[in-house]
Amino acid sequence: MSKFRLDEVDHQILDMLIDNTRVPFTDIAKKLLISAGTVHVRVKKMEDAGIIMGSSLVLDYDKLGYSFIAYVGVFLNNTSQTKFVLERINEIPFVTVASVTTGKFNIFCKIRAKDTKHAKDVIFMIDDIDGVYRTETMISLEESINDKKRLMHTIFKEM
Repeated sequence: MSKFRLDEVDHQILDMLIDNTRVPFTDIAKKLLISAGTVHVRVKKMEDAGIIMGSSLVLDYDKLGYSFIAYVGVFLNNTSQTKFVLERINEIPFVTVASVTTGKFNIFCKIRAKDTKHAKDVIFMIDDIDGVYRTETMISLEESINDKKRLMHTIFKEM
């Protein structure tokens, strides 16, 4: 499959979809002065090329009562246990991100909790997984940057 080329119109479409995945194609079309059919065809091509993979919903976790964020570094007894431990971590719904890492930790997780007591319970769930030697936790005081657009625009400039 040849490399898919994005043009400025594709960039603008993606820009609007990142802001709001539910924006109607007719609204995008009006802003870009193109037809809704053109928007539909371009989005479909980007989906077929694997550039757009589904869509996501942004939740206000503060309003849902889950404003506490912590990062948990996981040390394993043995790296061969990584897959097993990740499968167990995946069963904990409050772990929203887990990455296999190099360096100090074998696995690094982001958790969302209601408060410090709830976070402690989640961390203990991770600690109790067979193969976990210990964990190290960092509390997030504030999520200051969570911006998908800056990276997207940098990628577009490099294309």
